[in-house]
Amino acid sequence: MTVPETWRDALIGLAVGAVGGVLGSLMISQSGSSGLALEGLALGAVFGLTFGLFFARRATTPGAGLIWGLSYAFLGWLTLPAWAVPLLAGGGGTAMMLQDAHVHFPELVAALLCLGLPVGLALGIRGGIRGSLREAADRGESHWPRALLTGGFAGVVAGLIFSRWMYAGDFFPLLSGFGQMQSKGATVLLHFGVALVIGASFGLLFERDIRSYGSSMGWGLGYGIFCWFLGQLTLLPALAGQAPDWSVDAGSQLFGSLVGHILYGLILGVVYASLDRVRIRLFVQSDPLNREREGPGFRVLRSLQWGAMAGFAGGAISSPVMLATGILPKVAGIETAFSTGFGLLVHLLISTLLGMSYGLLFRNEAPSLGLGASWGWLFGMIWWYLGPMTLLPLLLTGECDWSPAAASALLPSLPGHLIYGAATAFTFLFLERRHRDWLLSDPKTAARELRRVRPSGTPAPALWLFALGTGVLLPILLG
Repeated sequence: MTVPETWRDALIGLAVGAVGGVLGSLMISQSGSSGLALEGLALGAVFGLTFGLFFARRATTPGAGLIWGLSYAFLGWLTLPAWAVPLLAGGGGTAMMLQDAHVHFPELVAALLCLGLPVGLALGIRGGIRGSLREAADRGESHWPRALLTGGFAGVVAGLIFSRWMYAGDFFPLLSGFGQMQSKGATVLLHFGVALVIGASFGLLFERDIRSYGSSMGWGLGYGIFCWFLGQLTLLPALAGQAPDWSVDAGSQLFGSLVGHILYGLILGVVYASLDRVRIRLFVQSDPLNREREGPGFRVLRSLQWGAMAGFAGGAISSPVMLATGILPKVAGIETAFSTGFGLLVHLLISTLLGMSYGLLFRNEAPSLGLGASWGWLFGMIWWYLGPMTLLPLLLTGECDWSPAAASALLPSLPGHLIYGAATAFTFLFLERRHRDWLLSDPKTAARELRRVRPSGTPAPALWLFALGTGVLLPILLG
């Protein structure tokens, strides 16, 4: 009697989750208590069993399995230790829940690294092997060498963005937590080695999920946050001979490295998508059989036009929030009686320019309003890290502050950025769908246009949950 595939996945998830649960409980307690080990065994087994039953079908590749595992682990922590347990214990108010979330921060790290990572990766590898066997005749040769080389090169190029801080400020964001080395040359070499590993693994995991510059930035952001948990909080201290510290205080001390990882992931995604786009231009779209009805120049100009309109609408909708939080005078960079009005004009101008970038980066990513809002929120959060956290202070003062205190001071502007992103995405999608409906009326272009749109069943929802959840929550917790 053969065991159904669903129950095989559930059993694999149960076994891997049980081992991970024991490891996580031992890492948190560091005491070897049998009671805590049994509790971790039970929680891990339940996590792996439920993931195998309900999410294994979506873990079609190792990358998809990883991101689904991380999002499920984050959701489990958010609903149990960080919210349900304090609520059942009689904790009242946001302040008490935030304090409990600080206390349970080690459980978040354990859930991601000891449950989400191994369970999702194990079932993702199984799903990838199963899919390869079923589609071997259609897919032919594997593309993993190309993904490995492209990702590794993109990782090294992305590591160059920190050259100023590495050589002038002696800041190595990918090595925070490792400690000081004897020579600066060895530190730089190790920094680029870590960047190479992160980039190569990024290409191997997410090659099939990247469809545009915007989605590549999203996956780079999510993977950068994950690498911060795995590297800075865990592996690098262990390699330096220290016990990993998963406390919220240790996370606060490494908050600057978290922002560095986020920026590194964004640049990694852009570079990887650019290299992949060059390959498509040279070896796919150059084929006369793949010629399109409209040239790339028309599509770029249209995306810029729609993006400008969408960005202006998003800036107008988010301006009341920016005004209420006192951000508009800071955008202007001056403190006068006219700073608010001038700041509003600057805000609308910047919003229009950023909307143009949204049109170029995220076109054809959202076939519905719900998906558009998710990409828009992610876009808004990206620019919160890039804008007031990094570029704006660089332009005004020549320096940027990635400390937890600076992030806490800028937190009131984060809702405005999220509102801006959602409004921009809604407006752009409305303009884009009108043109797409016209193209779909022609049978010659309908199939090509449908291939441009991200299909259902991809791990994009898991990316939104993990990247948005951790990207918003970590500045609150660590600040």
